[in-house]
Amino acid sequence: MGFLCFLQRRLKLSSRRARNSAAKPDVETLEIPIEEGVLQPLLGAGDSHLHYLQRYSGSKITARREKIVLKGTPQENSRTSETLLEMITLVRRRGSITTRDIDTIVKISGLRPLAPPPDEDGMKSIILRTGERVIGTRSGGQENYFQAITGNEITFSIGPAGTGKTYIAVAAAVAAFLRGTFDRITLVRPVVEAGESLGYLPGDIREKVDPYFRPLYDALMEMIPPERLRKFLDRSIIEVAPLAFMRGRTLNNTFVILDEAQNTTGAQMKMFLTRLGENSKAVVTGDLTQIDLPDKQQCGLMLIQDILKGIQGVKFVYLDEKDVVRHRLVKAIIRAYDEFQTNQNEKENTGKKE
Repeated sequence: MGFLCFLQRRLKLSSRRARNSAAKPDVETLEIPIEEGVLQPLLGAGDSHLHYLQRYSGSKITARREKIVLKGTPQENSRTSETLLEMITLVRRRGSITTRDIDTIVKISGLRPLAPPPDEDGMKSIILRTGERVIGTRSGGQENYFQAITGNEITFSIGPAGTGKTYIAVAAAVAAFLRGTFDRITLVRPVVEAGESLGYLPGDIREKVDPYFRPLYDALMEMIPPERLRKFLDRSIIEVAPLAFMRGRTLNNTFVILDEAQNTTGAQMKMFLTRLGENSKAVVTGDLTQIDLPDKQQCGLMLIQDILKGIQGVKFVYLDEKDVVRHRLVKAIIRAYDEFQTNQNEKENTGKKE
């Protein structure tokens, strides 16, 4: 309460009328001082929380060093500042804030959206803003997936190609990393050879395995400026590594993603999941229709669904063709393959009965 009273006194002292506005003579500028440790999580990655709140505010909201500046009428500034004070209190108490928290606060404050709610270009939740690019969920399944990542320590995403399994996981990892929730991001894939032995490929081990990780690099390059990403990779703050390199490690304060998990064995899946240390989160993605293991019955992603069923903090999310966000033909291709496989299974079952 003491902190809120202090802020409210500072708000009154720092409030001043703008003298240069013939169209709106009652416009004022209001400055809200905020300590640095609170400002970053309050603003969100790429100032996403600020942009989100702007939809509900008639005041123009900008962030400067250790303060937020409101420019609007006294009434608009008053309503917006009350909302910001509630957000500041929540961040101070919990260390972070989400767009859902902001929704709750603005509803209690009685604010109404001045623009359409955060459904930008068909998006449901905005995960990350980077430059001019906005990354968010685009289907009900993807929304459930993102909320599962947010609310659980381990999330499994199982679904066909094009449903955003890897992309959303990487976006959630980058957003959490930029907020300071985690110190590192580790992206892992099993290296399963398909017709060409790694031993015969040119280059050192990194050059040999890099082609396997191109989808992860592509996603990262869309979310982090190239120079900054290069520094993170050089310092191993963001690490891309084969699954075999995880053995014996403990990952503390890390957001870790296991991609293409349908190509792990049961033993490999156990090894990966037991790498988690304090304040870490894991996302495991895979497509059970694209198993490259010699013995598909040993697929770790298939086995783990029964092993971890019902454990608190572990969530399984299943995506399907409705969640495909690639070219429109991808949905048709997936549907055609599903129908073909169903017909094949029916023929096999009929043959066995005869």
